[in-house]
Amino acid sequence: MPPLRGTGADREAEEPEYAGDYRLQACLGAGGMGVVHLASSASGLRLAVKVVHARYAEDPEFRARFRQEVAAARRVSGAFTAPVVDADPDAVRPWMATLYVPGPTLADQVKRNGPLSPAELRRLTAGLAEALRDIHRAGVVHRDLKPSNVLLTDGGPKVIDFGISRPVDSDLHTETGKLIGSPPFMAPEQFQRPREVGPAADVFALGSVLVHAATGHGPFDSDSPYIVAYQVVHDEPDLTGVPTELAPLIARCLAKDPVERPTPAQVMQALLPPSYAAEAFIPTQRQRPALPGDGSGQPPAWDADTPVRSTTGSPPRRRGLRIRPRPTIAVAAALALATAGVYAALSPPAGGGSETPTRPAEVASSFTGWQTAVQEHGPGTAPSCDHRAGALYCTARGVDLARLDPVTGRVLWSRTAPVEQMPPTGPVFLTDGLVGAASATGPLQAYAAGDGTPGWRAGSDVPETYRPAGSAVVLSDGLGGIRAVDAHSGKELWRHGLAGFGVPRPGPYDAASGLLAVSEVSYDGTRTRVGAIRPTTGEVVWQRELEGQLDPLGHTGDGALVLGSLYDTGLLDGLVLVGPGAGADAPVRRLALPYRIDFRGMAVHGAVVHLLSPDGHLAAFDTAAPKGRMLWDLETAAGNVSPPVLGPGNRLYFSVQDGRLLAVDTARGALIGQTRPRLENGRLAYAPVVPPPVVAGDRVFGTAPDGSVFAVDAQDPESW
Repeated sequence: MPPLRGTGADREAEEPEYAGDYRLQACLGAGGMGVVHLASSASGLRLAVKVVHARYAEDPEFRARFRQEVAAARRVSGAFTAPVVDADPDAVRPWMATLYVPGPTLADQVKRNGPLSPAELRRLTAGLAEALRDIHRAGVVHRDLKPSNVLLTDGGPKVIDFGISRPVDSDLHTETGKLIGSPPFMAPEQFQRPREVGPAADVFALGSVLVHAATGHGPFDSDSPYIVAYQVVHDEPDLTGVPTELAPLIARCLAKDPVERPTPAQVMQALLPPSYAAEAFIPTQRQRPALPGDGSGQPPAWDADTPVRSTTGSPPRRRGLRIRPRPTIAVAAALALATAGVYAALSPPAGGGSETPTRPAEVASSFTGWQTAVQEHGPGTAPSCDHRAGALYCTARGVDLARLDPVTGRVLWSRTAPVEQMPPTGPVFLTDGLVGAASATGPLQAYAAGDGTPGWRAGSDVPETYRPAGSAVVLSDGLGGIRAVDAHSGKELWRHGLAGFGVPRPGPYDAASGLLAVSEVSYDGTRTRVGAIRPTTGEVVWQRELEGQLDPLGHTGDGALVLGSLYDTGLLDGLVLVGPGAGADAPVRRLALPYRIDFRGMAVHGAVVHLLSPDGHLAAFDTAAPKGRMLWDLETAAGNVSPPVLGPGNRLYFSVQDGRLLAVDTARGALIGQTRPRLENGRLAYAPVVPPPVVAGDRVFGTAPDGSVFAVDAQDPESW
């Protein structure tokens, strides 16, 4: 494949023919840092590829910053951001690709059509607050939220461009596109104390963006960025023209003291319920840019420092190539290990409950397939389920938690939730006859497993992720705050820092040892501190520092902790095994993968690790071999998939965004069955988040974006 070429100042130097394997077909626009091109994958999937200017490609500091941009964008790719398809920061001309979908930026929308209406503004406020909540939960501070970095879609706003997302010292440059931040949308601390910039700076920028959307100008305006900087630090914001009902909230966002600003979750809470009652703002879609020879007209101007909105997760990667033989679909992939919230379900007490569903032995005795609608408020989110002690627990949009009979699919009880509340990405079980649910922003609510009677409730003003760990639940805000509550009573067990860790990230729980893995990547991404804590006390049992950017993924059959070694583009290039044995003194083995893998989830059987990519590429890797050994890999051509789940009989299952359920024979690496897509009123629907299937006895339970839960025969996937 011809490489990126040209390093001079001529037009050829700025318009390379290829970026990696992608042929660049049309220029969408140019900015201070690079050029954005329209490109296509081998299957015709439209991509937007940002290629760095040649003059910056030779600058090691810029390469490091671009590498940081790629890593941050990959980390937060989801429903509210533009997922990264592919990137190569080490190329002669560094580049990054996202999926392309036409649509205006907020800056374009306001410039062309004037300020937003109050209803549109409320909708934008809620969408951006939700986006910032997820970005901060991933441990990223954007630091450059502005109207040109907000894309408007019929599914809500997308926040893009993570070029300066990690705090760095910076000076105020000239108005030439090289600004490290944009003065009208920067917080006071970004000018005064750049090393102390945190999530609150993004909330200040949110307030400035909303003023611009409401009035067409910012709260601090001047032709000079230096005067703007002075106004941001010392003057009160100009809120003239901001709707009266939103002005107090926006003023709080623009508080000079970061402590006085609301969190994104508090912004969302302040808007309920009117913001969600307003009709969604659907911008006029801009004309699709022309490919050479397609006769569709000239491409619009694009800011090359603004990545283009994308609509699906990453396409397939296999031995360095990416191919997706599927049409473009308006969804956003969510990382399986970055949970926005959690449902918890516990074993029901003996004889408890108004109706007792079939026990596991009965489940295995006979089988009849079924499909049940759990969600009743329109398509778009697949229910998330789990099974324990003969009961199936599910959640969906508008359903906080429901209990189903796994034999018949009949709903035994159901507890409602606000329709607009996004459900968590996966159920988690607690203990002692309680079953819990937690929204992406709300508290953890326990219910009686038998009849759904509300029990204890544990919440916080700060959005938290939930990690079940035996008799405890560990909660983390992703910004250094970590605590645990008792799964029996909801009583807080501890709340304190972990010795040796600054911002620890809870990892997988090992039931055999009763320990929960924690990790923290160094600021420069070159080292990772890994350890394990006792969930009931927060005691750090062991810790050690390892080279590389590592992410705890799970445990092998003998108790070794498996960590993924992340390449600087966020792909897995190897596995690191700590143990078995005492963590501080346990052996450490590094196993290189034969090629980099775009990672979605992992399932372990003994020493064999099954790695699944978002595009459905599945690989089996034997960690028992001295240097590791790839047993097989399989291309299923499935786009945006769930984490994999192992079942009896050498079976592995995973779900697809269109409601299909796939079965793979792990002994030989072969696809042995798949269900049909699930339709909504005769049309395909696609889930932005794809929950994993559930295996119980002789059946597998899948979920679909039409709001249904279904059961199929695990013994005969060929008949699906």
